[in-house]
Amino acid sequence: MTPGKELLFLALGGSGEIGMNVNLYGTDGKWLMVDCGMTFGEADYPGIDLVLPDLDFIEKRRKDLVGLVLTHGHEDHIGAIPYLAADLQVPLYATPFTAGLIAHKLEEEGLTGQVPLKLIHPGDVLDLGPFRVTPVPLAHSIPESNGLLIETAYGRVFHTGDWKLDPTPVLGNPTSPEKLRAIGDLGIDVMVCDSTNAFTDKVSGSEAELFDGLLQAVNESPGRVLVTTFASNAARLHTIGKVAEASGRRVAVAGRSIERYLKVAKATGYLTDFPDTVRYDEAMRLPRRDLIIIATGGQGEPRAALGRIASGQHELKLGEMDTVIFSSRQIPGNENAVGRVMNQLAELGVRTVTERQAHVHVSGHPGRPELVQMYDWIRPKLLVPVHGERRHMLEHARLGIESGIPSTLVQENGDLIRLLPGNARKIGEERVGRLVLDGDVILPADGTTINERRRIAFQGVVAVSLVIGKSGKLAADPVVRTLGVPVEEDRDDFLRDASATAAKATQTGQDDEKMRETVRLAVRRCATLWTGKKPNVEVLVTRL
Repeated sequence: MTPGKELLFLALGGSGEIGMNVNLYGTDGKWLMVDCGMTFGEADYPGIDLVLPDLDFIEKRRKDLVGLVLTHGHEDHIGAIPYLAADLQVPLYATPFTAGLIAHKLEEEGLTGQVPLKLIHPGDVLDLGPFRVTPVPLAHSIPESNGLLIETAYGRVFHTGDWKLDPTPVLGNPTSPEKLRAIGDLGIDVMVCDSTNAFTDKVSGSEAELFDGLLQAVNESPGRVLVTTFASNAARLHTIGKVAEASGRRVAVAGRSIERYLKVAKATGYLTDFPDTVRYDEAMRLPRRDLIIIATGGQGEPRAALGRIASGQHELKLGEMDTVIFSSRQIPGNENAVGRVMNQLAELGVRTVTERQAHVHVSGHPGRPELVQMYDWIRPKLLVPVHGERRHMLEHARLGIESGIPSTLVQENGDLIRLLPGNARKIGEERVGRLVLDGDVILPADGTTINERRRIAFQGVVAVSLVIGKSGKLAADPVVRTLGVPVEEDRDDFLRDASATAAKATQTGQDDEKMRETVRLAVRRCATLWTGKKPNVEVLVTRL
């Protein structure tokens, strides 16, 4: 698909889901890419931590890709860059803070110098082929978050990225009503807008308001306090640092990602007054009431710092009289993982505090009043919701119509939309998908490896070894082993039955491939009779 005299929109990620944001705009034969994020692995992806977007559509058209513009530095907007950007062979455009985070990621992957990274600053205008792109500073929970004014021969788009209306954002600049009204005065044909909090009736709240709530929660703890938050929430790190100073506590940091964000923030002029941190051994020698720990893992990730602390596998220890404050929003789908960590903490005698018990978190995304205010400033002719599950985007569209926007269009990943000229409509579907980072290897999320792993997780494995003599007959009884097959108390009896079944299914004169298949089916039927399950059966044939 090559864009003609029109303006096209195609989401490769982030529409119908929260995370993994990748959006494409196409016009006059060229494509512009906005963001390149990732999301975290779920139960459907056993053994997987990171899930990446499949960029096959734009990789095939990379000669027509004029650039990748990053709205801000959160993982769901930049996290896929070190794994996928080198294949795009296109310049990346980012503000200094976001660029610093990207550069650190590229360095970790050994890609320094292999991906062109160009800095953008307030007031810059990017002329990228047929696209004229102007970054528009918006408040968020990370410095230097921007919306994008995208101008083409066929009309103007305001792409909000992630945002909120925060008059006192602690870090970065507050959203400017004057600038947004001026953009609206230009005449905005389309607004592509964040839908995360479309069901939230209240404004998100200001980061500056959190200081008192966090300080009170910290002061109420007679022991050590651990505050868990997203590492990328630099504004929250600033607030926690101020709370530590006000409460007379020293700070320990647990989690490489927090250390990375602190390092990049200080190098780009942010968090320069953040308290000096203490080493783990020194932290454990401090009086319990003199320590505050900032840790990753608030979404229940077992290998993150909080998960390892809760399971006793970390140098930092918590126990009776200590408190853990969850200063982050629980992502839908993570309830069980978070509950597991909370139960582990409870076993240690640790008290947990969430936003339900105290004012310890504010969202970085706009609630309904903020969305309505943005509509009033921008006055778009068409609203295209993104960045949300299907229910969020549909609710966002309803709110837009109720608030006077003439038209809305709810799309999903892979829908090719002609925005302009004329009435916006879907004109086709393009293949989209997910990739997973499995160790150091990138694989299709629904490819052979992950599907095999799912089957193993659900059904278990039976391995059968056959040794065939020169006569073509078995030289020894088949050896059978099981993994994850529910035959614990009857294991020996099952193994004998399965071995006899395999021997009976082995026929002289069969080639190896036919023998494997005959034995595989016979042993699986045997296992089903014993367990009611259909395990994966692997047969190894060795000939003497």
